[in-house]
This record gives sequence, C-alpha cells and structure tokens, in this order.
Amino acid sequence: MTEYTIGLGTALWLGILTSMSPCPLATNIAAVSFIGKRVDSPAKVFAAGVLYTLGRTLTYLCLGALLLAGLLGIPSVSQFLQLYMNKILGPVLIVAGMFLLELIAINMPGLGMTENLQKKVERNGIWGAGLLGILFALTFCPVSAALFFGSLIPLAVKLHSSMLVPLLYGVGTALPVLLFAVLLAFGVHKVANAFNRIKKFELWARTATGCVFIGVGVYYSLKYIFGVL
Repeated sequence: MTEYTIGLGTALWLGILTSMSPCPLATNIAAVSFIGKRVDSPAKVFAAGVLYTLGRTLTYLCLGALLLAGLLGIPSVSQFLQLYMNKILGPVLIVAGMFLLELIAINMPGLGMTENLQKKVERNGIWGAGLLGILFALTFCPVSAALFFGSLIPLAVKLHSSMLVPLLYGVGTALPVLLFAVLLAFGVHKVANAFNRIKKFELWARTATGCVFIGVGVYYSLKYIFGVL
C-alpha cells in the first residue's frame, strides 16, 4: 500500500471522524431533523439528507481546493512547503492530536438554528437543506477545525492533491449524515438509538486518532527536526 493510498484513506477517515464529533454531529442531526419535520414523505426526508450532504461536501471541496491552490500556486510558498513540510507536519500533528484528546480547549462561536435561519430554510423547502449544509460546514468547532486545518490541509499539501483529498474528506463527513437521513425516513426513535451508539464510538475513535496523531507527530519531529531517527 503506497503512501498516497494511505493518505487518501486518511482523508476519508478524517471526514468521518469530523462528522461524528459532538459539535458537527449535533448540527447534522438538528438540520436533517428540522427539514424532516417539514416534509410529508420518507422520500423527501431522504432527499433533504442528500441535499444537506451535498452542501457540506461541496463546501469542504471548494474551501480545501481554494486553500491548496493558494498555497501550492505561489512559487515561494510551494518551495518552502516542499522543503520544510515534514518539519512542520510533526508539531502540527501533535497539536491536532492534543485537540482531539481535549488537552487543549478553545471556545469557538457556533451556528445554531436561529429564527432567521429557520425562516430562510422554510422558504426554500427541502432545498433549504443544501443551504444548511453549506452554512454548518463553514462553522468550525475546535475538533473539526483541528481535523480540517491541522490535519487535512497539511496532508493534501504533502500529497499535492488540491481536489481528491478534500473531496474524500467531504464524502467522509457525508456518510453519517446519510445514515441519519435514512433513519429519519423510518422513525425518529431510531435516530436517538443511533446517536447514542455513535457518541460512544466517536469517543473511542477520537481518542485513538488523537494518540496516533501525537505518536506520528513525535516521530516526524524526532526524525526531521532533531535528526534523532
């Protein structure tokens, strides 16, 4: 298995982990539930989930592509990253891992279902789900910010992938959302059960990923900064 293939798998996993993190998971369920209560058939509930998913995925894809195009498109920045990316990656992964383990905490403003936002969504029907997907994707909590800016973007820079890596990340964030859309189409009580199970799995997955990030970060730091290994 090549480094590039591992990197693509990592991008997909980071997306899944982002979607399962407490803040994004809560907004995902709130958004799809809000739309689901305002449509009259299971098919429309599922369609709302798909539109919400597409909104999030396209937002991450565009944001990642723009950031990477800027970083890799400037010759001086691109050359700097090629020379020092491995040295930068070590400390970045350590900090990202500390965020995942909640060793570092930063309060960031969140985006809730405000009255004005509810009215805009209601006016657009199920198409409003796409709007919610875009808005909630742009609202980063500490964990999702650490995963996207601290892990995904450096990974995409390292792999020189301005499209595929952000796309896989967006797809990863979509998978749990589609699951909740399907569950909402068949019964709200099933969502509560799935939510509790995903919360337990998310804690284990986030802890394991945080430990791996710190371990890899220490390895990169020792090898490329201190020249020990």
